[in-house]
Amino acid sequence: MFDLLAVYVHDLDPVIFSITEKLKLRWYGLSYVMGFAVAYFILLRLARRNLWVVPEQKVGDLVTYTAIFGVFLGGRIGYVLFYMIPRDGLGPILEDPMTIVAVWDGGMASHGGILGIMVVTLFYAWRLGLAWPAVGDGFAIVAPLGVFFGRMANFINGELYGTLTDPGKWWSVKFPSSLYERGFADARQKALEQAAMADFEKAGPLLGSYGNQYGEYDLPRQVFEQQLLPIARENPEVMKALADHIPARHPSQLYEGVLEGLVIFGLLYALRVFCPRLWHGVISGVFFILYAIFRILVEGVREPDAERILGMTKGQFYSTFMIVIGAAFLVYAWRTRKSFRPS
Repeated sequence: MFDLLAVYVHDLDPVIFSITEKLKLRWYGLSYVMGFAVAYFILLRLARRNLWVVPEQKVGDLVTYTAIFGVFLGGRIGYVLFYMIPRDGLGPILEDPMTIVAVWDGGMASHGGILGIMVVTLFYAWRLGLAWPAVGDGFAIVAPLGVFFGRMANFINGELYGTLTDPGKWWSVKFPSSLYERGFADARQKALEQAAMADFEKAGPLLGSYGNQYGEYDLPRQVFEQQLLPIARENPEVMKALADHIPARHPSQLYEGVLEGLVIFGLLYALRVFCPRLWHGVISGVFFILYAIFRILVEGVREPDAERILGMTKGQFYSTFMIVIGAAFLVYAWRTRKSFRPS
């Protein structure tokens, strides 16, 4: 089994099925639906058991508002502010302001989504006259499940992969799109040459249309992912031709899904169930601190998707602020010492 895992070449299709050429159901979109659905049922269960301050009849509305205005808008705006503008400037946004909310084009920041949830819960707690940290504690429990589903979708998409590792390690994975990372131009050319020879009917003509006078293939990454990879998934010879030149990497999406998702969810849910009189804000504080610690650790084996800040990846840099936020929640909990008293 370890030998099979060691040579695994990522060949998963991001599309579940296509309705039309443009309308497709993708794993990434389904991951959000699954995250919200599971969050709703868990929060509803907590409310019914008097383990959350939000009334049972208000859970559906709050989850809906949080999904739309917190996760989607917060995640997208966070991506625009933290990644898009530093990388591309304001030009694309000035040309098309809808870029800010174009979640359908991809690009979401987990830090932005978490901040968005904080804003929505703050507003909703104010409207219902509830303690904000108490409302946030519920979302802190289910948020890791959203992270888990999102990271699984990242793995299926073959994106946000890890750094190089020994191909002999049983956990190593070869991600085809990593051929477009800096420093792999020669490996990419050799892989494309062999892919063209492995399939004269489909891969050959496609690559030939992007060939130049020097015998090189100037194949854009988008064309590689949307046109060549589907051919490779159908033809094992093409996939093998690519795999011979793909570097082995850490599947960092799986690391994050387990640590930032399942582990944190299990710990926080256990805290809520076994310590029902826990002070308001403790669960939120523990979530922020654990998420930041796990994110900082895993970022050490994740290929940076943006420029570094003070020697840290952007994920690590922004996570340091989450530790401060988590500590603030714990201080609030200790100073107020308020807890939910079930009726």
